[in-house]
Amino acid sequence: MSKLHTLSEAIKKYVHDGDVIYAAGFTHMIPFAAAHEIIRQKKKNLTVARATPDLIYDMLTAAGCVKKVIFSYMGNPGVGSLRIMRDAIEKGEMEWEEYSHFGMISRLQAGATGLPFMPMNQTGAPSLEKANPNIKRITDPFTGVEVIVVPPLNPDVAIVHVQRCDKHGNSQIWGIVGEQKEAAFASKHVIITAEEIVEEDIIRSDPNRTVIPSIIVDAVCQVPFSAHPSYTQGYYDRDNPFYLAWDEISQSTEKIQNWLDEWVYGVKDRDEYWEKLGEETHNRLKVSPRLSSPIDYGDY
Repeated sequence: MSKLHTLSEAIKKYVHDGDVIYAAGFTHMIPFAAAHEIIRQKKKNLTVARATPDLIYDMLTAAGCVKKVIFSYMGNPGVGSLRIMRDAIEKGEMEWEEYSHFGMISRLQAGATGLPFMPMNQTGAPSLEKANPNIKRITDPFTGVEVIVVPPLNPDVAIVHVQRCDKHGNSQIWGIVGEQKEAAFASKHVIITAEEIVEEDIIRSDPNRTVIPSIIVDAVCQVPFSAHPSYTQGYYDRDNPFYLAWDEISQSTEKIQNWLDEWVYGVKDRDEYWEKLGEETHNRLKVSPRLSSPIDYGDY
């Protein structure tokens, strides 16, 4: 059965006020278009979880969608602080829960596998244990050594951007693969945004590239350029000037609101957003083809 939706339909159906949302992607293929649609639909009181909040959660916070963040590293990558989220935390306006990178991924692994916790070797940041009561120590029954344990994370919705998938949700990713698989398997619902929806035989021709299977996917949305200002390997580059510009925009409440009014509320969907970015940006972000060598799966 086809799971094709518009992005607007998918967000309306599966994202509700008060939900725990995981927007996946480690620097690569961050689902910004979905975040913008969440803002347009004025979702509220969300708990947003992510190993690296990036600009995507700064935008959601600026729009008043977020009540809590669960995270590891927080920053505007390569630039500096996430000013909006940091300000909200320092003012006590937003709840927060911090882990190491491996701690966040371990939480997803526990959630994906149905385990009550996931053990980890002791980290180099014991101060995290003081700041976060969900990070505990137990004794390894085999060695007697103390290990760190973290609880499972089971988001209400995972949103994952991919290069291509079929109409059922069998989704393929190449380039930098982050926590997309773990987030999808740990979550109650999964929304896929894709650069391309392709025929099933294309997906089946390269099955090892299928990171997320259809059985856990609820909605499939064809949304080209969904990851801008991050990038999608083989489709478009990272928009580094945008990240620099956001640092300046995010210093002013007035500038933030003006940006949201123009680039989120002022466009109806990703197509209008991409068109508005203009030809100069399109050309700057173009990538040249670099094909991998073909492989032969054989026949039997």
